[in-house]
Amino acid sequence: MSPRVGPVRPALWRDRNFGTYWVAQSLSAAGDSFAYLAVPLLVLHATGSVAQMGLLTAVAGAASVGAGIFGGVLVDRYDRRTLMIAADLARLVLYSLIPLAWLGGPQVWLLFVVLPICEAAGMVFQVAAVTAVRNLVDRDRITEANGRLQATYAAAAVGGPLLAGVVSARFGPTAAIAINAASFALSAAGLWLVRLRRPVEDEANAGTGGREKPLAEFLAGARFLWRQPVLRSLTVLLSIFIFLTYGFTDLLVYHVKHDLGGSDRTVGTVLGLAALGTIAGALLVAPLRRWRGFGVTWVGALSACGLAIAGIGVVGSVPAVTVLTAVYLCGVSVGGICSMSLRQEITPDHLLGRVTSAFWSTHYSLGPAGAAVLTWAAGRYGVTAVALVAGAGCLLVAISGLFTPIRRAGSEPAVHRSALPPVATSQAS
Repeated sequence: MSPRVGPVRPALWRDRNFGTYWVAQSLSAAGDSFAYLAVPLLVLHATGSVAQMGLLTAVAGAASVGAGIFGGVLVDRYDRRTLMIAADLARLVLYSLIPLAWLGGPQVWLLFVVLPICEAAGMVFQVAAVTAVRNLVDRDRITEANGRLQATYAAAAVGGPLLAGVVSARFGPTAAIAINAASFALSAAGLWLVRLRRPVEDEANAGTGGREKPLAEFLAGARFLWRQPVLRSLTVLLSIFIFLTYGFTDLLVYHVKHDLGGSDRTVGTVLGLAALGTIAGALLVAPLRRWRGFGVTWVGALSACGLAIAGIGVVGSVPAVTVLTAVYLCGVSVGGICSMSLRQEITPDHLLGRVTSAFWSTHYSLGPAGAAVLTWAAGRYGVTAVALVAGAGCLLVAISGLFTPIRRAGSEPAVHRSALPPVATSQAS
């Protein structure tokens, strides 16, 4: 029998629409990496307290979780590109207020106003961005597209913290935040040039039934999520994992500066070089998943995260901390892309925003409390003890995955390339 010959598709980087989206989000990610370092440094410079860093992270995280409840409804009701542009413009204005206000001296209270709103807008943006991938590439290229996007984000994140450390050391953290604000203008301009296609299944569902109340629509996504054995298990385990790791960046910045005597530039170098781990994870995830399947890949990724966090608490040098942080970020990248791609593959497009929203809102709901507890404990008992406990907890989460449907979820990509409908194929996982 002769092999089936299908149409030859161009490489993703040759697709102008996807390429424009790719470049726009890479520029935004580069700017985000400035705030990723600059905001904790700004609080640490003004207050000298790791607990204050954790409190800001917790408040901002709570706003993000709250926005997730209605973010998916917005994404499924309205044009995804328009929502992303609006979120970019809102963050452009809000982040610009911080360096302007700081001209009159530290205004820590402003961070507790601006950051939660920006995180809420960022959650809506992220839900729209994840669901938009389905409207940019064919289903069997979703994992490849996610890997390309995450690898490029990570590449931007390598240079971003390095430059942010230099900028913060020379001009102060507010200058790095100003650069982040400008990046949202570039992202919005790029998104204006992108055109999202409408899936056939979405057109088929366009005329069925009227809109429900926002809470009812959110619950529709939550019900779909809960009825999928693998997604349900992922949600529960990731909720615990996020609780243990949400404050990791604050912990790392405090550890490098307070315990290891590093400067702002040193912190930027650690985060920048460690981001190479994210690149490695993004490039490895597709071949790893094809080779070992979803379950083994995801469990292995979280195991690596737990070992790395525990190791950071034990080693006593900046180079060793950098390497272990890279291992941690590699694990986060592999695990995150795996779960995101699986969710995109098995969820109908007209529900994808609400399912993504329910998924993130649920497993991030414990994150703010986790960040507050983690940073408070670090200030009281030291980073070493906290890192060992958090690392051991992550390992237990990974091991628990072996006793859930996650372990057997190894054949989704092959199944979903068939003509079977998404809901039917999801039962195989």
